[in-house]
Amino acid sequence: MTVLWYLLAAGAEIAGCFAFWAWLRLDRSPLWLIPGMVCLALFAWVLTKVEADAAGRAYAAYGGVYIAASLMWLWLVEHRTPDRWDLIGAVVCLVGAGIILLGPRGG
Repeated sequence: MTVLWYLLAAGAEIAGCFAFWAWLRLDRSPLWLIPGMVCLALFAWVLTKVEADAAGRAYAAYGGVYIAASLMWLWLVEHRTPDRWDLIGAVVCLVGAGIILLGPRGG
């Protein structure tokens, strides 16, 4: 379930941030901010569903998922192919996220 929550959070955050990007950088209507704010609120709520012993740890691990999801957005929505350095960086970040979230904790 954790992976699903992280993927939903990433989708909501990226969509919300893109709405602001569209308004400010792509000269879209300010009405883009309405779904953008809804998406960002959904992101915050969804991230609370992640099973982790501390918020900071959940957020830190989420960072790797966000990076990989952002590159998927780059490819699927913006139609720009991530290069090998993007992909290598995403793998490194996902490995780090896994270590943070799944690493053994001393008691």
